[in-house]
Amino acid sequence: MPSLKDLKTRIESVKSTRKITKAMQMVAAAKLRRAQESAEMSRPYTERFNHVMGKLAASVGDSESAPKLLRGTGDDKVHLLVVMTAERGLCGGFNGNIARMARQEAEKLLAEGKTVKVITVGKKGRDAIKRDLADTFIDHVDLTAVRNVGYSDAQAIAQNLLDRFDAGEFDVAKIFYSKFQNVVTQIPTMHQVIPADFSAEEGAEDDGAFYDFEPDEEAILRELLPRGVATAIFSGLLENGASEQGARMSAMDNATRNAGEMIDKLTIQFNRSRQAVITNELIEIISGAEAL
Repeated sequence: MPSLKDLKTRIESVKSTRKITKAMQMVAAAKLRRAQESAEMSRPYTERFNHVMGKLAASVGDSESAPKLLRGTGDDKVHLLVVMTAERGLCGGFNGNIARMARQEAEKLLAEGKTVKVITVGKKGRDAIKRDLADTFIDHVDLTAVRNVGYSDAQAIAQNLLDRFDAGEFDVAKIFYSKFQNVVTQIPTMHQVIPADFSAEEGAEDDGAFYDFEPDEEAILRELLPRGVATAIFSGLLENGASEQGARMSAMDNATRNAGEMIDKLTIQFNRSRQAVITNELIEIISGAEAL
């Protein structure tokens, strides 16, 4: 049974931990508002961009003159998975859920005889991939020094993918991130960016507008498809930023509550132990008095 001193030390330690988790919760709440606004502001542009690109892709179809980023290499033997996670932990299952989805996809592709290559964005994703899929790891993008993710960061990642695609290093590229829904719900998402997949946009509600493109559709696609890759990556990074802060806020709130419950239990245990010590001392005093 722990002594009174041990219990008191433990209570003070848990109280200090509760102060830290409470402070982290408040910081995450402040960052969440800005990150959520950025993610939500990017959605209309991304959705409209993909909708128009979907119409362009549908009009071109499987034409041999279609841009390579749309029709692909004609094969799907080599798959590149871009796993985007956070640089820091203490955000519940946010990083683990994204890494798990990427790992499941990689294992499925490997079981089908495909070749898998992985690029990670975020230290936590790199740690998970190196632990579970070390043979597939080929590159890492370090955003530790980046406080606010910008479009230029997404462009750099997209250019890395485009250069590798032009060099024939892979046939299909998919990005993995977590889409922000609310503070307690973040949805791990997989999206194919090369060859460009606009199937969801093609099935979206039609706005009834008639589009006349100048120059022709193939020329526009050739110009906009690289930007589409950067746009998809940027959208994923923004969604990740909001999801990370929401997950951290929820995790720190749970940790603060758990610390409070632990303090209550330890305080009860401390009071009982102190009462037992006082009772034993009284018994010893009374016994000594009776012995005189």
